[in-house]
Amino acid sequence: MPVRKAKAVWEGGLRQGKGVMELESQAFKGAYSYPSRFEEGEGTNPEELIAAAHAGCFSMALAASLEREGFPPKRVSTEARVHLEMVEGKPTITRIELITEAEVPGITPEKFQEIAQAAKEGCPVSRALGGVKEITLEARLA
Repeated sequence: MPVRKAKAVWEGGLRQGKGVMELESQAFKGAYSYPSRFEEGEGTNPEELIAAAHAGCFSMALAASLEREGFPPKRVSTEARVHLEMVEGKPTITRIELITEAEVPGITPEKFQEIAQAAKEGCPVSRALGGVKEITLEARLA
């Protein structure tokens, strides 16, 4: 499997500095700063990119799991919310909430929940983020 790459360049000190993160594919390039990460300033931040990666990975994992179980979905839409909080004086990702909605013909709500939970556990990004204390899932059928 291929190795995926991204890079970031930071210039200056923590509070007055600024940076740019970009994907090797050039599909994304975004500015980030102290205010965009720890306040409500303009620009992106690493946690937002983690949220995008987790939402994308989980949506694909759920679609694959549903299809494998005989319930190919019409659509899977996921939002990931990454919580950055101070823990023992250090910024820490403490929780990630996955909120997903899927259109899946012919599936029961119980079977959908079972498959969604298994997809959350098996998603490569969920597994990579195993150090996060809590990853929750709210899954609903459309």
